[in-house]
Amino acid sequence: MNLTKVDFQVSRNDKERLKGHRSFVIWLTGLSGSGKSTIANALEVELFKKQIHTFCLDGDSTRLGINKDLGFSSADRTENIRRVAEMAKLFLESGTVVITSFISPLISDREMAKNIIGKVDFIEVFINCPLEVCEYRDVKGLYAKARKGEIKDFTGIDSPFEAPLESDIELFTNEYTIENCVTILLEKIKNILKLSEE
Repeated sequence: MNLTKVDFQVSRNDKERLKGHRSFVIWLTGLSGSGKSTIANALEVELFKKQIHTFCLDGDSTRLGINKDLGFSSADRTENIRRVAEMAKLFLESGTVVITSFISPLISDREMAKNIIGKVDFIEVFINCPLEVCEYRDVKGLYAKARKGEIKDFTGIDSPFEAPLESDIELFTNEYTIENCVTILLEKIKNILKLSEE
């Protein structure tokens, strides 16, 4: 294929200056039921109040749309994360702060996402919650189905979750409230949001 990337005249920096803040990707990873989507939603609300331009990418939403052709095989899960990372990069280039909430259980897949997005723009947040707590919450009833064998290759039950070795931020959602988690995140990213003086 003869493909050439178009260099548009309006750059990412131009868009960031227009919006008044830097863009980057906040990648929430953790078990189902750990609180990823809840934290993403609450964080977006607070950033919206501060007039920060954001967009949330969520596992269920993308699988109902652009990734609805994918299953849950190892190859499909990797492709799911690859597509999400590419989408996040597009929003990043638009000067938007992207908040993603995906189980993304494999270190190799998260590294792939980081390489696609760019290490300097990638903030990995480990939503750390014990399996037994996630299973107790079981908001969607998925753990119960997995235990009964109705769902195969379910992360945490019969498919592994590889915890980050060195995440940028780690939130213990069995100990912290959602408000605590959002406060910690806001404190961590406040300086990253600032534009350079150039």
